[in-house]
Amino acid sequence: MKIGYARVSTQDQSLDLQMDALTHAGCEKVYSEKVSGMKDDRQKLLELIEYAREGDVLVVYKLDRLGRSTKKLIELTEELERRGIELVSIRDNIDTTTAVGKAMFRMLAVLSEMERDLISERTRAGLESARLRGRKGGRPKKDNKKVENALKLYNTEQYTVREIEEMTGVSKATLYRKLKELI
Repeated sequence: MKIGYARVSTQDQSLDLQMDALTHAGCEKVYSEKVSGMKDDRQKLLELIEYAREGDVLVVYKLDRLGRSTKKLIELTEELERRGIELVSIRDNIDTTTAVGKAMFRMLAVLSEMERDLISERTRAGLESARLRGRKGGRPKKDNKKVENALKLYNTEQYTVREIEEMTGVSKATLYRKLKELI
């Protein structure tokens, strides 16, 4: 049985394009949801996986509908493979029911992982280069005088935290962190 899965990230987006493509691909049952691909608790995807049986084919419009990270996508496809469920991505022209499709999917996954590693290496090299030139990363420290002033205002118990934020420019998080350090 062909089972479709459609997902958009926000309530404002439309599922129509994906639903039409899945229907055209011959899906007998379609699960759809409006939730971010970064979330692990996508209820309809979990229901689909629980429903699917060996020999079924999971059809998606694009691979990124299943997940945003390569790691999650690979984990999902490994589970599908272990259970004997094939995967078809309409737009990516991937069909794991064929030997070429399986190989292509694995190659794409490897290339995606390599790309992520290269980005990480370049980022580390850039940070190291900046450090050698005397530049530090991270958020600039708050002016100690402003923080001290905020603490004094807080201790008077005359102002709300919001008022202290507006008067000093010191955020609530910084104020509470400094108060915690003093305890």
